Formats: sequence, C-alpha cells, structure tokens
Amino acid sequence: MAKEEAAAEVFVGSLDQGTTSTRFIIYDRNAKPIASHQVEFTQFYPEAGWVEHDPMEIMESVRVCMAKAIDKATADGYNVDAGLKAVGLTNQRETTVAWSKSTGRPLYNAIVWMDVRTSSICRRLEKELSGGRNHFVDVCGLPISTYFSAVKILWLMKNVDAVKSAVAAGDALFGTVDTWMIWNLTGGLHVTDCSNASRTMLMNIKTLDWDKPTLETLGIPIEILPKIISNSELVGAIAKGWPLAGIPISGCLGDQHAAMLGQLCRKGEAKSTYGTGAFILLNTGEEIVRSSHGLLTTIAYKLGPSAPTNYAIEGSIAIAGAAVQWLRDGLGLIRSAGEIEELAESVENSGGVYFVPAFNGLFAPWWRDDARGVCIGITRFTNKGHIARAVLESMCFQVNDVLNSMHKDVDEGEGEFLLRVDGGATVNNLLMQIQADLLGSPVVRPADTETTALGAAYAAGLAIGLWTEEQIFAGEHKEKTTIFRPKLDEAERKQRSECWFKAVSRTFDLADLSL
Repeated sequence: MAKEEAAAEVFVGSLDQGTTSTRFIIYDRNAKPIASHQVEFTQFYPEAGWVEHDPMEIMESVRVCMAKAIDKATADGYNVDAGLKAVGLTNQRETTVAWSKSTGRPLYNAIVWMDVRTSSICRRLEKELSGGRNHFVDVCGLPISTYFSAVKILWLMKNVDAVKSAVAAGDALFGTVDTWMIWNLTGGLHVTDCSNASRTMLMNIKTLDWDKPTLETLGIPIEILPKIISNSELVGAIAKGWPLAGIPISGCLGDQHAAMLGQLCRKGEAKSTYGTGAFILLNTGEEIVRSSHGLLTTIAYKLGPSAPTNYAIEGSIAIAGAAVQWLRDGLGLIRSAGEIEELAESVENSGGVYFVPAFNGLFAPWWRDDARGVCIGITRFTNKGHIARAVLESMCFQVNDVLNSMHKDVDEGEGEFLLRVDGGATVNNLLMQIQADLLGSPVVRPADTETTALGAAYAAGLAIGLWTEEQIFAGEHKEKTTIFRPKLDEAERKQRSECWFKAVSRTFDLADLSL
C-alpha cells in the first residue's frame, strides 16, 4: 500500500455490546469491515427467571475487543492509530445498571432485559394505577412489563441496601448499558441516547425528555438519570487508559435501532434481527403509531440533535437464538450453535412437534409473564432432529406472530412485503427458508448480516461528516443480497399456524411450576 494511500485512510469503530457477547468492528470509508474481535461473557442465573451480568466484566470485554480488533487491523497493514476518527456504540437494551458516582463501582449486578424478578412490582402497579397495564402507554409507548428498565430500577431501590443508601446520599447513578459504557469510556459523562431512553418506560416519546409525572408516580428521582441525546452527535472523547484514547464517541443507538439504520429501513420498511431474542421493527416515519395488537411504540432513530425523529412499532421476542444455546448448553443435543442446521435437516419436518420457548414468559404480541416453555406433540417417533427443527420453527413462528400484528396496525401500501433480516442466526439457510415459508413473503438477507454494528458506525460517521445521510441511504451495500422465497402452499401454512397457536395457548399460567 502506498504511503499516500495509507495516510488518507479513514476508519470508524463500532462497539456492539450484546446480551451474550461484546464485539468491536472497524469499518473503512466505504463502510466495509476490515477487522473485528468478539468476546463472550458470563450469564448469571441466581434464581429461576433471574438473569444478571457483571458490569465490570462487560467493561473488560469492551477493552479486550477494542485492543484485539486494533491489533488485527494493524497486522493486516491498516494504519488504524492514525486513521480511526470516531466510535459508535450499540448495546443490549433495557438491561439496567446502578453504580456509585463517587467510586464508579457497580452497586449490584446488571439486571438483564429478559429478567422477570419484577413481575410482582408490575402486578402491583397494574392494580394501583388507574390505567392498569397500559397506564403509561400514551406517554412512553410501552405497557407495564418486566421487560423495561423502570421496574428494574424500582426493584433495585427496594431490595438492594447499597442502592437505597446511595440514592439517599445522592451518590447513585442509573443507566442502561450504553450509559454505563459511556461513563466508563469518557471518564464520567452521564448520558443516554433517545432510543435507549425510549425503552425505560420513563421517557416522553413526543418530547424525548424524562417524563416528570411518570417519575413522580413511580418515585424515581430525576437526578439519578442520565441526560438524553440524539443518536448521532459528538458525545465525548475516550479517556486515557482505554484503547483509542482521545477518539470521539459520536454515535449511540440501542441494538435494534442500530440494526434498523444498518438495514436502511425508511418509512414502511421492516427488519427482523435474530440474536438472543428476535426483534422486529417497522419504521413509521415521523408519525407515532399506537398499536392495538400487542406491539410497542418506540423510536426508530434520530440522526442528529436537530434532525427529525423517526418512530417505529416493534415486536420483541424474548427467546430466539437463546433456544439454540439451550439445546447446546442445557441439553447437550449439539456441540455448537452451527450444528443445528444439519441436525434439523436430517428430518423432512418437525414430525408434529411444536416447541414454544417461553423460558421467561412471552413478549409480543402475547405479553404473558406467566407463560413457561413447552414442547408438545412428542411421540415415540420423535428424535432429536425433530426437536432441533421445532426449535428453529419456533423462532420463525414468533416472528410471524409479530408481523401479522404489524400488518393489522399499519397499512404498508402497495407492493410486495419484504422482510429484511440480520443477526448471527441468519447464516442458517434452513432457518431463513422456514421463515419465508411460514410468512408467505420473501426474506432478504444482506451480504453483511452484522447490521447492528454497521448502524452504529453509520451514526458515528455521520456526526463527524464522514458520510451524509443521503450517502448512507444510497444503499450500496444491499447489492449482494440473498432472497428466500416461500415454497409452502397457503393451506399448509394456515394449518401450521393454527397448530402453533394451540401450542402457545398451552404455555399460559404455568409460572407456579417454577416454585
């Protein structure tokens, strides 16, 4: 590589902090990845339905991923030290961290988004508040649910002495994982972005400010909450002691919002991300759409402090890829997640077996935290191939349920509906074909399926002027897509859906089995 070419190199880093792993990807000027590193971290399950992370282990994984990705890029001849101009962040949403302002140390483990320990708090609020489960929907777009950060904050304030005393002393800070990372990386900036804030149940979705009446109702002091910013703006420089010290953080989005941007979803377009859970978002433009079919109203993205806010409706599925991990780690049916495709292809169909992974209840469109997982239709004929295929099908059926609700809520207009897909599980061709078959519509997979990290890179590059919004939405990276078209006839599709609904109904009111 010529010296003048090396000097002109420009790179953007993307820090993607997910539910089970952290990764750092470095992109070039053309938004092509040149190096990456990924680290898994520990999942803690202290009780049935409880899920925690160690916030310090998360930050250590951040440090390792940044350093190793830089090393890889440098070894390949890229002058990252000179050329990297900005870093974007994206993160698992709703997961809640409490820490001390004075020491910077966590006051408790992070309570993860899928954790259901707050179900009794949710039931109490539903009974006490005049609007019941939907009391805050008009303000924040969300029902009262264990999913969202506000009830996790309430649990911490009630049950953890260190949190209680820190709040009383004015030494407590709360945040979602983006806030925790920014605080650590910048040496003390306490901010969150509007997409993450929209998942707390505490932000007014119209004004993009913390909603004071909601805070008063719940008894959460505004002083412990971070400042809300847009998804694409200069946040602050990375502090000394970290890799890339001095480089600005200039983009921040929750993972599903980052994937929407990475997939270049404009108004009327939908994407589904297949990760630990599955998350389907449909961009509704500048219009706030209220779902009457069990979906959430949320932010899509706001690409700058003065940019218009794009909204979305979302269906969140708690367990998708996590069911494959359970087959691997819990049952030992497979040794690696990649093996499930071959095992599922060893049978022609699921043999009448239906698996509903309601490990921690069901999210959209059911919202049943009393649901628990079931595997039904088992006969002496059933083998592990049928179980594996039923697990894959469960992911697709759940996405289908959400998309059916979206079609009822929003008129997408004329033309064929296309589902854009991304996330680690989309490398599974069988999974994608099953999705197209059960959906009855084409499924479009981009060449780069890591669109979550790409979206954060876009936001960061946009803020520093590396790209314009027009250049980003030109969509050049969509050229090498793979399209999966449905092969199932309508009658069989309908019958399979009816059987799935029967299986889902069997999961309700089973929470007491855990006792």
